Order: sequence, then C-alpha cells, then structure tokens
Amino acid sequence: MACPACGQRGQFHRWFSMEHDCPKCGLHFERIEGHWIGAIGINTIVSFGLLAATLVVAFVVTFPDFPLRTLMILALLVSIITPTVFFPVSRTLWTAIDIAMRPLEPHEVDWRVVDEVQISNREDKTSEHD
Repeated sequence: MACPACGQRGQFHRWFSMEHDCPKCGLHFERIEGHWIGAIGINTIVSFGLLAATLVVAFVVTFPDFPLRTLMILALLVSIITPTVFFPVSRTLWTAIDIAMRPLEPHEVDWRVVDEVQISNREDKTSEHD
C-alpha cells in the first residue's frame, strides 16, 4: 500500500501495524480523531458484499439441494478471510478518500515532496502520450 499524498510504500510494519506518519512526506495518516471508522466501514461493506455474492453464487450452483454444512463453512471462511486480507487496503483507500473529500492542509505534509511526485507523475503521463 502506498501513501495517498506522495506514493511512498512501506507504511505497514506487519499486516495490522501501520506507521503513524509517512516517512517521506510526513502525512499523519490518522488525520482526525475517529479517522479509521471510515476504513472499518469500507472493510465491512466489501466483506459483506463478497459474502453475499459468495452465498448467492453457491445457492445458485447447488440449487435445489443446498449442502448447508459446506455453505456454512464457506461463509465462515469468507467472513474471516476477507476483512483480514482487505484490512491494509481499506486503511489506505480510506485515507485517499478522506484526502479527496478534505484536501490536505499546508501543515499536513512536506509539500516539496508531494509537489515533486505530482510533477514527476505529470511528466510520465505526457511522455506516454508522445
């Protein structure tokens, strides 16, 4: 996962342990108190969506004889694995959404780094079109 402001990777020490600030641009990832509730919401929506899709497909495929034990095990696995695997993605995605809704304040990042990354990205896009 990458910093939404500068693109620096390596915010996670382990799967559930995230840096407090970006080592490159200094963005504090928990921008306001309660910031991670949005990430929990995204993770919940994705997890329930995948669980519902899995169950619908399983019921359609096994109709009319539903193997309930197998379906319960499948549902349990999906409901445990999905939020665990999606956890770092949901935190990074939520921070990017938060930045889109509440643009960065001047004091939140080292703008020299962020501007340098944005200029580099623009140059890469223009060279692709040439």
